[in-house]
Amino acid sequence: MLNRLQESDIKLLRVFYAVASCNGFTAAEPVLRMQRPNISAAIKKLEERLDLVLCHRGRGGFQMTKEGEVVFQETKRIFNSFDNFVFNLKSLHDDYSGHITLVMMAGLPLSYHLAVSKSVKSTMKKFNDIHVNIQTRLYNEVEHVALSGECHLVLSTYDMVKPESVTFHPVDVACKGRLYCAPAHPLAKYKDGLPASINISNYPAIGISGLSSANYISDEVRMGIQTFSDSYDACLSAVMTGEYVGLLPDYMLTNQAAGLGLVPVGGSMFEFSHDLFVMNGKNTRLNPVLRHLIKEITYFIQQV
Repeated sequence: MLNRLQESDIKLLRVFYAVASCNGFTAAEPVLRMQRPNISAAIKKLEERLDLVLCHRGRGGFQMTKEGEVVFQETKRIFNSFDNFVFNLKSLHDDYSGHITLVMMAGLPLSYHLAVSKSVKSTMKKFNDIHVNIQTRLYNEVEHVALSGECHLVLSTYDMVKPESVTFHPVDVACKGRLYCAPAHPLAKYKDGLPASINISNYPAIGISGLSSANYISDEVRMGIQTFSDSYDACLSAVMTGEYVGLLPDYMLTNQAAGLGLVPVGGSMFEFSHDLFVMNGKNTRLNPVLRHLIKEITYFIQQV
């Protein structure tokens, strides 16, 4: 079993990371510039070093084991942090080349993704030899990745207490939403408001992990949270069962959930407005590249 990481182990982990990211040995060949037998030998050697089976390969195709999934996620964190370290170190010498990692909150609308792509293109044109890794994280993970050094910047809505160790750059855009239910739900007929005879806490609701509990309270009225999801997408699926009511951003109803017939419940009773931010940990060095990228993200999202 591996007790100490050596330089040769890092090279083997790089091979495994590429194979797992490409979902196969053949697809990883051009990325690694290695032939399949050499890739296979490297994976086998890594498995021996870790005393774990990381993947199955054969007629059924490439498939990672549960242990392989864990190693892949941890490897991704290591290399993200290492790439960030190298980028920050270069910037001390006014060398603005290397890899930037930008994390977007899962479930943001396609229009925001397109705005980010324009921002990245602009940044790559302005600065030579810059590469941007764009990844997604769940709502309750965005603070952690901003703090941990896994990434340089995070684009997310944020409705929790803002920690002093994270810097928030306002995008001056708010993501508005409200309480929704499926068309067949008993509350679907109360779009404009709930009569006094209706106690909404009697109707099971689904919450979002990490979202402030204040969102589920309106004056003296509380939603009856029975279970939680880890993203708005998962919350949407639960609401569509007709068994739950849940908070959803309005953009989902004009994009991902258009045509599903979801119904807003209770008028303005549970409306919310969450500001959009670009965030970074206080230990992240905001060099000219990152400052430019933040400015461009803000500009292009405001044009949406």
